[in-house]
Amino acid sequence: MRNPKWHRDEIILALDLYFYKDLGPMDAGNPKIIALSELLNRLPIFDYKPDKQTFRNPNGVTLKLSNFKALDPNYSGKGMEAYSKLDREVFEEFSSDLKRLHQIANEIKQAIDNPELSNQVSKIENDETSETDSVKEGQVLYKLHKVRERDRKIIEAKKKKVLKDKGELKCEACGFNFEKIYGKLGKGYVECHHLIPLSNFQVNKETKLEDLALLCSNCHRMIHKDLSISTIKEFKSKWNAM
Repeated sequence: MRNPKWHRDEIILALDLYFYKDLGPMDAGNPKIIALSELLNRLPIFDYKPDKQTFRNPNGVTLKLSNFKALDPNYSGKGMEAYSKLDREVFEEFSSDLKRLHQIANEIKQAIDNPELSNQVSKIENDETSETDSVKEGQVLYKLHKVRERDRKIIEAKKKKVLKDKGELKCEACGFNFEKIYGKLGKGYVECHHLIPLSNFQVNKETKLEDLALLCSNCHRMIHKDLSISTIKEFKSKWNAM
């Protein structure tokens, strides 16, 4: 049975290494390629690896880097042309913005290198966004975003502050109040959204109350369709423009 296809996170990490100026020889014996192989094997993405011996081994990583040669207009050789649609997509997204590529790759690495965070990310369920692997910053940061907005301690602190300041819990986007509609069943219920865009997400940055917004289930689901949105005002503006 074949191992799963490469995910966006893996391609981002491989592309970051491809553009590393001191990469050295592109072969399976290169310590940097071996280190990336080990890193990819620690990614909290895959529940099942049919062939653990070959899963993202140094030979496989070397082949992936060779795929980028075929996409790189600055490479004078031919490269391996068996690249995927996602390889091309990620290359085109980041090859002209290496600073952003390196920033995102570093954030992914920091999450993986933190055993507690990596474990929390591995427990986040897949949804339609993670299953389609469509978030530009990858699944690790997307799921870590979910980890942050499910932190019970800070969620309760946010609710407590809003209750003190406004006297009720309602969706900051549409005004839906669960208690008013569902009575005791809905008392104290509202969902929490982390507003920091994934493009600016920092693994080691502490979440503050102002980084969170209280939303109803529908608005929360819709804002997750565009995680570049950083304010409820921006979300409402896009919503009203439709």
